[in-house]
Amino acid sequence: MGRAEGLRAEKLADLPRYASSEHFTALEKQVLDFTVAVSSTPAEVADELRTALRQQLGAAGLAELAATVAWENHRARINRALGVRPMGFSDGGYCAVPETHGSTDGGGPALR
Repeated sequence: MGRAEGLRAEKLADLPRYASSEHFTALEKQVLDFTVAVSSTPAEVADELRTALRQQLGAAGLAELAATVAWENHRARINRALGVRPMGFSDGGYCAVPETHGSTDGGGPALR
């Protein structure tokens, strides 16, 4: 889907290192920082990040971002809880996974 929308392979490949990548804008990096924070357990978002995103996106945009991230987390967790397995719809697709867990080597927040 991302490629169909014009997302470049270089950007996808740099996703695990987004914080230090030149392929992401400052806003995109903040959105990804927010996504990592909301996806962590417990979900703790720094006040500074929330304020910066509210200034960039507006209150409605921040609420939409939070709802989207929460929904995707919900889907992923319920699928795992129910034992739902991949069905091959994205075979050959691109899946950028973090290079290390619990590390901030990429300059972004630690992934848990």
